[in-house]
Amino acid sequence: MLHAIQDRVGWVSRGALEYTCRRLSIPPAEAYGVVSFYARFALEPRADVALHVCDDIVCSLGGVEPVDGAIRAPCLGLCDRAPAALVERSGRDYEARQLAPFDPDADWTAMPAYVATSPAGRGRLLQRVGLVDPESVESYRVHGGFAALRRAREMGPEAVIRAVTEARLLGRGGAAFPTGRKWESVAKAPSPHYLVCNADESEPGTFKDRVVMESDPFAVVEAMAIAAFATGCEKGYIYVRAEYPLARKRIENAIAQAQNLIGVELEVRRGAGAYICGEETALFNSIEGKRGEPRNKPPFPAQSGLFGKPTLVNNVETLVNVLDIVIEGAAAFVATGTPESSGSRLFCLSGHVRRPGVYEVPMGTSLRALIDLAGGVREGRKLQAVLLGGAAGSFVSEAQLDVPLSFEGTRAIGATLGSGAVIVFDDTTDMKPILLRIARFFRDESCGQCVPCRVGTKRQEEILERMLNERNGDRQADVMLLSDIAQAMRDASICGLGQTAASAIQSAVIQLKVLNG
Repeated sequence: MLHAIQDRVGWVSRGALEYTCRRLSIPPAEAYGVVSFYARFALEPRADVALHVCDDIVCSLGGVEPVDGAIRAPCLGLCDRAPAALVERSGRDYEARQLAPFDPDADWTAMPAYVATSPAGRGRLLQRVGLVDPESVESYRVHGGFAALRRAREMGPEAVIRAVTEARLLGRGGAAFPTGRKWESVAKAPSPHYLVCNADESEPGTFKDRVVMESDPFAVVEAMAIAAFATGCEKGYIYVRAEYPLARKRIENAIAQAQNLIGVELEVRRGAGAYICGEETALFNSIEGKRGEPRNKPPFPAQSGLFGKPTLVNNVETLVNVLDIVIEGAAAFVATGTPESSGSRLFCLSGHVRRPGVYEVPMGTSLRALIDLAGGVREGRKLQAVLLGGAAGSFVSEAQLDVPLSFEGTRAIGATLGSGAVIVFDDTTDMKPILLRIARFFRDESCGQCVPCRVGTKRQEEILERMLNERNGDRQADVMLLSDIAQAMRDASICGLGQTAASAIQSAVIQLKVLNG
């Protein structure tokens, strides 16, 4: 209902909210708590045409200047074509268009919409991208589509789960939990079961799931059908962030065209601008129409997830891996990668590289080799740092470029693969504003439910501002205070947002010594 009001009018008035409450028998206070939580919903009048301009890490490297009347937006997931913007035209015929690259000096109302492009590097997961018509189920079938689903039905649910387990597929969303173990837990739980595909890709610098959804949406639908079949899920949801209108449109079209083939009811749910909803239990609350606040664990989703029922939740990249595991077998999958990190991985290269885009490489490939695939840093410039894993990741110095991109390899240097974001900074970058932007991002995106994160992210931003603006302050004391706050957030925050909100800043202090001078 809130999305419908926002689309039609451009904002949610008090009268519209009260009408919604009457029709749905919802207390006004509860409805206000929801509408005020999500960034997409405006509580004050907006123009019929609203421009959202990204001012996050990668777009800021391009020197985007403020645009009069524009709404500042966190990462729009178009980092490979930065700078980026999103324009929304409210009314009966609501329209949302991504603009990338965005030219603030041009007439943006007349700018053509962003057009999906092929990734810069191909591989097993990206084999159909650019070859298949993303809006035609017949084109997908010509290129081998739904062969994996047919094979899964021949194998049976237990054999499919066994294959995923033997493939040692670890989750690609950041937590790296064994996928087979998760599937088995849900399959053994009492019915009914729900399936959720987490496509709320909001980590700054991350856009791989967008590329897959825009260019190979039927693969996502087929993978969800296999997961539902193997674990006995009666219904599935795919939660797509609001900033991805093209991806959402193509997924909805793919579900409609493939509905008679997949054997499970799938539904697209649109996010509303909340990074926290990438956390699985916050995502469940959002689908249920609540504020996107994480739940305490246990119980875990496999026991009590969406609507209080056993729920399987995986992200887009994790699910798409299952297609080749079913077709080629677990042995072929583990032949790629390392003993502890099997298969290949999608990485999002952006920032100061010559060819930004999505690259697929075997797990264990060095960071240096990955950056070389993207053409390295710009001519005449030197690499200063790499932000690995997005805003919740860690900064890596040039001396660490030979780290293997595997779960165990990055763990050995105190870093993480995270969401697969790789943001490159050359020697022209002033890193201090980058750190301040990261701190502001986490302060903005904290749901406020728990004190360590709500207060810690604010204090972290305040200390950074003081360190960057005061020349004669006690810098060493501030560095120690940042460390104490980081430790408190790691130990006591309810979810991963608070636990990792200081990771990048702490690594910048230790590895890059950004705040020491």
